[in-house]
Amino acid sequence: MKPEDLLQRLSPIHTQKCTVGCPVLDRFLGGGIPCNSITELVAESGCGKTQISFQLLLSAQLPTSLGGLSGSSIYLYSESPFTVRRLHQLSSSFPTLHNPLDKVLTHPLHSAHHLFDVLSQLDSLLSSRRDTPSSPPIKLIVIDSIAALFRFEFENNPRDLKQRSGLFFRISSKLKEQARRFGLAVVVINQVVDVMNDSDGLRIGNSTCLYTSERKVCAALGLSWANCVNTRLFLSRQEERIAREVNGDDGFSTQTRRFIRVAFAPHLPDSYCEFVITGEKIFGLER
Repeated sequence: MKPEDLLQRLSPIHTQKCTVGCPVLDRFLGGGIPCNSITELVAESGCGKTQISFQLLLSAQLPTSLGGLSGSSIYLYSESPFTVRRLHQLSSSFPTLHNPLDKVLTHPLHSAHHLFDVLSQLDSLLSSRRDTPSSPPIKLIVIDSIAALFRFEFENNPRDLKQRSGLFFRISSKLKEQARRFGLAVVVINQVVDVMNDSDGLRIGNSTCLYTSERKVCAALGLSWANCVNTRLFLSRQEERIAREVNGDDGFSTQTRRFIRVAFAPHLPDSYCEFVITGEKIFGLER
């Protein structure tokens, strides 16, 4: 087999994907979230990144005939406590799933080094679940969020920054190895930081600045971490004032619009899709 043929076969276009739970978003993403690689969701709070990750925890349990991965998931969280109630509410949108919460394994994270230790210990669990027919294999890992783990562990000096970059690559290498070995989809949640001016953007290390809530932002953790992920999806929100007439008087109301954009991906063009959160589920809007 020629090298170029091998690369094409290994590209996300030809790998298994996990549905997001919405046909419009699946088409926008070229079929869903790809396995064998790391997909990053970048957003400020209130954009729906945790909502999408919860939706994926359930979508992964769907049979492959419905776009799922026929497997269970691992949710590693570093900030807010895991909200079982929220996931239970969302599960009502997946009536075909039987006891879906039993197929979501959760574990808290305390630091970046702790994350690497947890990932190293997952190998035996991933192997045993793959080789045990009575239990569904683990097919999805979600980390929420990566930026919080590095927030207080390292100082802004050359020595700590070098150690931090080294840990970036150790964590991402482990995740990619597990993704390829076990056919996993890996989703990492990241936050944004404000870009005050062009020089600040260069210092942060992101060459592309994005906008959300009328703020100029870029992904946290800079260029070193950006080189560790395969796909970056940027979620944003904007508030719009809509003129409305109430009891004969002119007035205004505020509407929140949310968008998901491909910041970079080896298999997707630079594009965007508007989406809404209706009830407990996220739906993409046709353009």
